[in-house]
Amino acid sequence: MPFDRTHTHTRTGQLSLSDLGTPLHTVDFVVVDLETTGASNGADDITEVGAVRVRGGEVQGEFQTLVKPERTAITPFVSRLTGITNAMVADAPPLTSVLPAFLEFASGAVLVAHNAPFDIGFLRRACAHLDYPWPAPQVLDTVTLARRLLPRSEVPNHKLSTLAAHFRARVSPDHRALADARATVDVLHGLFEICGSHGIETLEDLGTVRAAGWAKRRRKTHLADGLPHAPGVYTFLDGSRRVLYIGSSRDLRQRVRSYFTAGETRGRMTEMVTAAQEVSPLVCATELEARVREVRLIGELDPPYNRRSRQPQRRHWIVLTREAFARLSVVRTLTPAHEEAETVLGPFRSQKRATVVKRLLEQVFPLKTCTAHVGSASFAPCAAAQVGRCHGPCAGQTDAQAYTEALAELHGLFTGDAHGFLRAAGERIGALAGEQRYEAAAEVRDAVEALLATAAAEEARTCLRAVPELAAASPRDGGGWDIAVIRHGRLAAAGTSPQAAGVPRTAAALSSSAEYVPVWERTAPHTWEEETDLLLAWLGAGRTRAVTAARAWEQPAAGFAHARAEWPAAARPGAVRTP
Repeated sequence: MPFDRTHTHTRTGQLSLSDLGTPLHTVDFVVVDLETTGASNGADDITEVGAVRVRGGEVQGEFQTLVKPERTAITPFVSRLTGITNAMVADAPPLTSVLPAFLEFASGAVLVAHNAPFDIGFLRRACAHLDYPWPAPQVLDTVTLARRLLPRSEVPNHKLSTLAAHFRARVSPDHRALADARATVDVLHGLFEICGSHGIETLEDLGTVRAAGWAKRRRKTHLADGLPHAPGVYTFLDGSRRVLYIGSSRDLRQRVRSYFTAGETRGRMTEMVTAAQEVSPLVCATELEARVREVRLIGELDPPYNRRSRQPQRRHWIVLTREAFARLSVVRTLTPAHEEAETVLGPFRSQKRATVVKRLLEQVFPLKTCTAHVGSASFAPCAAAQVGRCHGPCAGQTDAQAYTEALAELHGLFTGDAHGFLRAAGERIGALAGEQRYEAAAEVRDAVEALLATAAAEEARTCLRAVPELAAASPRDGGGWDIAVIRHGRLAAAGTSPQAAGVPRTAAALSSSAEYVPVWERTAPHTWEEETDLLLAWLGAGRTRAVTAARAWEQPAAGFAHARAEWPAAARPGAVRTP
């Protein structure tokens, strides 16, 4: 009965376990058990509190007291079960005295209980009843953890007595609060031993363990043996050495181990790990190099379990057709003529996004929107002309030169000047808002943002691709510097320097041995674009410093990024109200 762990992060680079949480041996746990007059925390009272505070396997203190019930008496059944009688609690301290003492004892610790909803429910109810603020500690339920780590093939049930016997607890539970708490401590440590043998070492890991996949995964833990604690790319292979999955990490060993102890929530990861027979590492000098090589290898090898390989990046462009009355078209491939004439916008990541932007441009510029050709025998006014949406020959415009001149601001947009477009778009938003068509105005606003974001991203790529070579360095968290040599928007070499003084010398050595990178062309595979985006993110992270070609990757001051920043605040997302 396998287990998996849910992931709470969405970043593209994959975190190691060492990045994620608090080691279990540093955490204070307070294991608590209550005895009560009944099962309802709303109607019944607490009669005994027992608790043990532990850290790193060592007992730090114990808490035990009987409690005088306020509303209900102890029934004969409960007395036989717990051994606590009404006479025993007659002179016991009331809950008003016990509760603050227990809260002080448990302060700053993770609360642990066997069937935690019962015990924690009574404690929360007591705080509310006596007007004490509930401290909202993190709670760990040993029943839940045992169900996920111990299948029924190993234990017949998950009762405290059964688990105490399974782990050979030093104290047998007997329905008295302190004895049950002591037994639960031994059960907790037994469960932690299971977790530790499979790499679960942090408090955060415990909360993400679930029951699917444990048996299958733990049999493959040995595949991580021998992997280094270093940045690199890991490749899962099946019995015939077919590549199943490729990933990257700053710590190969920790990341690969996580697949066998927790892994992904996606079912295909369990399937992949089950089929894997080997993990092949490729050690890299820096984390940046590892991420770049991951992108390249996925594009080259097309592993079946990588989402990126199953859904390759699709690029779409908006082009201005080469005809007398030019119109806009969304295409997936470009011709050299379009590139030479600078009549291309994109690439857009989806056809839907490109189509939305195309429709916006047709609204703010006097563009022909139909595919009819002037002079053909079948030429006739289109439907768009009848509602005033076509600005070409269908609308009576027969002078192709005048039509082209009217699109001067559109041509400016294609060459990097967005001012005319933004003015026209702002007027369109204002007109729609004046007609109280707020949803339509918001759609225009969003389309403007999509166009500017796409154009600014491509402008940044173009700037970096135009640089024959630059070297840059970024400080490492553990000391030293990561160095990258970039040519035409691709990583040509990577290395490290232990000291800042050695960065120029190391960069020069890397440059002399860096790989050849040809000048970028639009026919380049999409992985080149992904790689350039990774490098731009690294260069713009705020800590990276140029070694050569200082700031050569920056976008022009009057480009799309500047236009996006200057786009009127009144037209930005959130400024156009909707009914």
